[in-house]
Amino acid sequence: MVKKTKVPTAVILDANDKELMAIRKISGEEGNLVIRGKIFGAMPMVAKLTPAEARAALKLLDFKTFLFLLTLLFRR
Repeated sequence: MVKKTKVPTAVILDANDKELMAIRKISGEEGNLVIRGKIFGAMPMVAKLTPAEARAALKLLDFKTFLFLLTLLFRR
């Protein structure tokens, strides 16, 4: 019997706590952040975040949200 190792995933939930996207891989390719996963558990998707869009996203953060993101990794 061959055991398959389960690929770690991160799940993004919608407002009703339903699975919106299962992220299977995050990598850097050609200067962009590439996110691979499945939307709604069925549709494969590849999303790319360019450096310009990453800078634009950082501008959306205020100081309180930035601190929340830093502490989020240490919460249960």
